[in-house]
Amino acid sequence: MKAKPGEIWLADLGLAAKVRPVLVVSRYDPDPPRALTIYLPLTTQNRGSRYEVSVGPLPFLDRTSVVNVQGIGALIEPRLERKLGQLPADTFAKVKEALRFALEL
Repeated sequence: MKAKPGEIWLADLGLAAKVRPVLVVSRYDPDPPRALTIYLPLTTQNRGSRYEVSVGPLPFLDRTSVVNVQGIGALIEPRLERKLGQLPADTFAKVKEALRFALEL
């Protein structure tokens, strides 16, 4: 189960953060030196900032959500519970741009 960039997974983010959808942003690497996946959490709380990208209505999400690029994190692959779907390429490009903005890259 190797998660790929642009996929949205249901992930266990720990006791306080609960199980929630996340967007995989780490590059696909079949043999990484560490078994970590870099992700961005999805949230329904849109604050209208440049640190958020609306994903619009997606058939596999029950509510309209945004990707929170300030919430970047890493988790071990067993915490990815199941794949929900794939973000459209144009929306993933907007997420990458917001991530570059947030990290000043």
